[in-house]
Amino acid sequence: MSTDGPRTVITFGTFDVFHVGHLRVIERAAALGDRLVVGVSADELNLRKKGREPVFSQRERLEIVAALKPVTEVFVEESLELKRHYIEHYGADVLVMGDDWAGKFDEFGDICEVVYLTRTPAISTTALIEKISAGS
Repeated sequence: MSTDGPRTVITFGTFDVFHVGHLRVIERAAALGDRLVVGVSADELNLRKKGREPVFSQRERLEIVAALKPVTEVFVEESLELKRHYIEHYGADVLVMGDDWAGKFDEFGDICEVVYLTRTPAISTTALIEKISAGS
């Protein structure tokens, strides 16, 4: 954790079928510091994690997230096991995750503050994909 200079916040996600819930978590994460670094899950990581490929490609998802005003920098998250490396590499002072991950990243409290944000109610990428697939 740096004690001087800009406060860096890091967060991670797939950010597939980008919706207002994604935007809210990015805005709220950005408000906790001066710089926001976002790790976008690699296509292969998403396949391992969720059992399906993203609707939008890794390149497209990186481009969408990078275009958001609050985002300072984006990178590809290749592995869930590399979170500590990413936090240290980007000099993050704060790790922000959705509250669906509550407690799962507390181990990083030794190198940064860990904050779990409440998810936007009734918004889920999976639910959106299912709704679109059903033609509703």
